[in-house]
Amino acid sequence: MIKANNPDLKSWIEVEKRSDFPIQNIPFGIFRKNGTGPRAATRIGDTVVDLYALSKYKVLDGLGIHPEVFNKPVLNDFIALGKPTWQALRDRLSEIFEENNPIIRDNPGAKAEILYSIDLVKMQMPVSVGDYTDFYSSIEHATNVGIMFRDPANALLPNWKHIPVGYHGRSSSIVVSGTDIHRPKGQTKPNENEGPVFGPSKQVDFELEMAFITGKKTELGESVSTADAEDHIFGMVVFNDLSARDIQKWEYVPLGPFLSKNFGSVISPWIVTLDALEPFRTEGPVQEPAVLPYLQSEGKHNFDIKLDVFIQPEKQKEFQVCHSNFKYMYWNMAQQLAHQTINGCNINVGDMYGSGTISGPTPDSFGSMLEIAWKGTKPVKMPDSSERKFILDNDTIIMRGYSEKDGLRIGFGEVSTKILPAK
Repeated sequence: MIKANNPDLKSWIEVEKRSDFPIQNIPFGIFRKNGTGPRAATRIGDTVVDLYALSKYKVLDGLGIHPEVFNKPVLNDFIALGKPTWQALRDRLSEIFEENNPIIRDNPGAKAEILYSIDLVKMQMPVSVGDYTDFYSSIEHATNVGIMFRDPANALLPNWKHIPVGYHGRSSSIVVSGTDIHRPKGQTKPNENEGPVFGPSKQVDFELEMAFITGKKTELGESVSTADAEDHIFGMVVFNDLSARDIQKWEYVPLGPFLSKNFGSVISPWIVTLDALEPFRTEGPVQEPAVLPYLQSEGKHNFDIKLDVFIQPEKQKEFQVCHSNFKYMYWNMAQQLAHQTINGCNINVGDMYGSGTISGPTPDSFGSMLEIAWKGTKPVKMPDSSERKFILDNDTIIMRGYSEKDGLRIGFGEVSTKILPAK
């Protein structure tokens, strides 16, 4: 067992019973407070722990981490130290904040310097994303889209069950939760018998995804096997890959998404390590036909992560529109990374890999408005009697993710973004 994952651990920092951030989580993020920072942090309950300030008290000595690594605007340098260092730091933090450890607990001055209420800080983008890949790995989502836009009898394209389909996206427009996104403009073709028109998208949509972040670089020409893939993965975030469906429909043939997908993607601010998610491993779907040898993987590489999506109209309460689960993914992260690198593509620390829209087998688990409202034919009735086929201006999209088993809950917090009118 990973020491930091001990389910019996309790912290002297107060943790609400249903918190996403018990002492067994110990995620990593970047915060700013009153002009101080940005700095690296972890979180226990609703308390942010300043790792740079903590390191001054010599309690992190011996881990091979220079304190200045925590005094950076992103986590990339820390992540580059490697998996043994990530694991050692999580274990040490679990010791420092365990309920019976007095070293910081009984030092009021240290606590004042190290600990902040989450309400008093502003979370930042946790990594500098060099490259970004978006996969298309939910069989339910791919099937739904195929039924809507192609032949229902042949919803999946011939290659779908043989390769983890993906495309290279734009990293510059990946932003942290709390960032508002303007409705994109572009070309659409609302009438098949007429030419295209230009203007704001009328079909802005969310895509419920998770994303993993790589923590180990490779050289050009190298490949990563499914057996070694998880050693290259630092952790995961909840990922809202916004889409403009009407722009997408017109532009995606022949080269795929472009303007419809690069106007904004939003992540949760805390990166939860794969180590913290270890207790929630689960079997993935049976893959038929059998995949090629380089994509075969042993063991459990899927994770039971519950995912909820809410729409909150301006000045109203949030309304749940989706309850899905990451365990539905047909292609797992090890297979995705193995396929990404099988041609010799090199990867870097901080690269981000979206799962693709995560849809389950039932309508309430569909991971996009495209599916939930079924291309606009089944509008969602909101509590104020308004309807949603897609996202309206000033709607806020909120996603939450967490795993829960045997009384232990490990979560990601939330990722939230408001859609503003087009500029």
